[in-house]
Order: sequence, then C-alpha cells, then structure tokens
Amino acid sequence: MYIRVGLKKRALAYTDLVVNTEVEVRFSEVDAMGVVWHGNYIKYFEDGREAFGEKYGIKYLDVFANGFMTPIVKTVCEHKLPLAYGDVAVVQTQYINTEAAKIHFLFTIYRKSDNQIAATGESVQVFIDEKRQLVLTNPEFYVNWKKKVGLL
Repeated sequence: MYIRVGLKKRALAYTDLVVNTEVEVRFSEVDAMGVVWHGNYIKYFEDGREAFGEKYGIKYLDVFANGFMTPIVKTVCEHKLPLAYGDVAVVQTQYINTEAAKIHFLFTIYRKSDNQIAATGESVQVFIDEKRQLVLTNPEFYVNWKKKVGLL
C-alpha cells in the first residue's frame, strides 16, 4: 500500500505490531436490513485501537497521564461484505511507523466463520497538549515507547 505525499507516493512503514480483537455483532449494531450499520465499523476500529494500546502499553489513559490527547484526524473505511447480527468479527489492527508526530493504524475486519474480509481501513491520530494545541514533534513518552517496542 502506498500513501500520497504531495505529488509523490511513499510506501507505508509496516510493523510487526499487530493485535487481533474479536467482536460479536450485537442486535443494536444492525440496521433494518439486518446487517451492521456502516458507522459501526469505525467503532470496531476503536475496539482494535484499545486492544492495541492494552497489548503494547500505550493506552489512551497512558497518553493522557503524560499530558496529551490523540484526536483522530483521519478515518477511512472500505466496506467489502456485510456483517450480520450474531457474526463474530476479527479486527486486525496494525501499527504503521512514521517519523511524524502521529499514530497511524491499518485495519482489516474479517468474518470469523469463513475468514472473509468485511472491511478495511485506517486511522490517523495527532498529539495535542493540555491547551489543545497541536504538537508537531513526538512527545518524549512516545519516543520512549517506540524505543521500548523496538521501532527506534
């Protein structure tokens, strides 16, 4: 996969930092057609981000405890096939390494019963400080986390 940077394309820096999260589709998540409402896939991405933070030691509360927040500035979701009430989805969350002061994830949602891809996507989060000002350099705690997990 490539991302466009200006007029150039740059390869994504994939990592081995991946977590798989199972999500059972609840009745409240389906629409009148009996399939998962499209907006709930973004919620499943959030489930993946939270599981990633738990596994790799960079939970939202850790970020907040260091004086920062990480609002989402980009989400992309491509729907491949519908999930239905009672399906179990596997959300694969993969961290993409970047030198910029941001957190980038790729997602693949599989239907567990047949391993078919239901959706793919990505999210990008930036750092803001306690005054809600954009932080353009990687916070020290984030640099230390990258060192701890072998990215620096």
